[in-house]
Amino acid sequence: MGALSDVKKAYGLLRRALASRTAVQHVRRMLATREPFPDDHFRIAVYFADGAVNMYQMRQWYRPLAELATRWPVVVLARHATGAEKLLEEDGAPPVAFVPTVRNLEKFVARHDIRIVLYVNQNTRNFQMFRYGRRWHVFINHGESDKMYMTTNQYKAYDYAFVAGQAARDRLTRTLWDYDVDRRTLEIGRPQADHYSGVVPFAPDARTVVLYAPTWEGDRPSAHYGSIATHGEALVGALVASGSHRVIYRPHPRSGVVDAAYGAAHRRILTMLEQANAADPSAQHVYDDGPELGWQLSTADVAVVDISAMVYDRLAAGKPLLITRPADDRASVDESGYLSDCEWLTVDGASRIVEEVERVRDDEASVARLRMWVQHYFGDTSPGVATAKFHAAVEELLARWDEWHGREIGDVPTGPADDDDVDAGV
Repeated sequence: MGALSDVKKAYGLLRRALASRTAVQHVRRMLATREPFPDDHFRIAVYFADGAVNMYQMRQWYRPLAELATRWPVVVLARHATGAEKLLEEDGAPPVAFVPTVRNLEKFVARHDIRIVLYVNQNTRNFQMFRYGRRWHVFINHGESDKMYMTTNQYKAYDYAFVAGQAARDRLTRTLWDYDVDRRTLEIGRPQADHYSGVVPFAPDARTVVLYAPTWEGDRPSAHYGSIATHGEALVGALVASGSHRVIYRPHPRSGVVDAAYGAAHRRILTMLEQANAADPSAQHVYDDGPELGWQLSTADVAVVDISAMVYDRLAAGKPLLITRPADDRASVDESGYLSDCEWLTVDGASRIVEEVERVRDDEASVARLRMWVQHYFGDTSPGVATAKFHAAVEELLARWDEWHGREIGDVPTGPADDDDVDAGV
């Protein structure tokens, strides 16, 4: 078994290396057809060191960044070839600079007066950018949630963090020692909610629309939030059998990457939806694996989601939702915030999903509590308010940059860096 495992690992490494090299060549061909950026053009950069598998972390920022770029030029510093490839291919992505090696990164930074660097995740290679002083390094994250990811001590590595609202500040205050939340966080609400996108792929009718958006299975017991293998088959089966519900199934793109059984359950759900649509074309159940997120949140009458950023994406929409209770007792559940007062869906309750959906739709007390939590997590969710907060936060940091720059502080030497960018294939 050991030898077979080694062979599989070696094959996987070789396959990824070949895919990366192919992506590098494709990226360079695409960039060769585009006009080079003028020098001293960009003031704001988004640093993205991940490949295509984590593109969901960038996609949700496309439209807020596009609007931000109408005031200040924005560029994405893409470090990984497959991530750069997707960014260049996808309509709506900001301008992309492919900087696979530290040397490439240094050359680009030297040509532009980057004053704010935004980060959507906690990739370890973010530290290769942190070495540049005299600019603000800002964590903007890829979604609001109460997962343990939201209180990691890595927040301290950034100069500032843009957070959704008071709930995020409370969470960080509770968890991190000696972290000045008032000084180092700026509230921006949920700018993505001002840019719901996508076209509804079915004709609305009398059916109740239920969005089921589970997360992946997780790579350790404390992160076992995924429900596909525990709740998913029962709840989807009951909804398609009712004849009065329409399912939008939007699983996390990493579903099944760790646990084969989880992936198998996902495929069985797909079969259920296909068979239900074949038996009754008017059902119009949807398997949604597209890049755009928005129409699902605004269209669904009720959402069923796992503990993940999707809880708060839906919460920002202010519409009813159920949250799956993890079947694994080892899963870390922070019940000090919204999860202390949410509508849980247990494994046993999954088979009663039709009843549960109708209950949360009609319960006035539940709707009132939901509104209170929306305010706590996101503040004012009126159209345009979050975007205005986002722009104001950027403007405030640019003003702080001017203030510090005016003090004529000495240059901090960057020094040579280890160039370990083997994934770039160059």
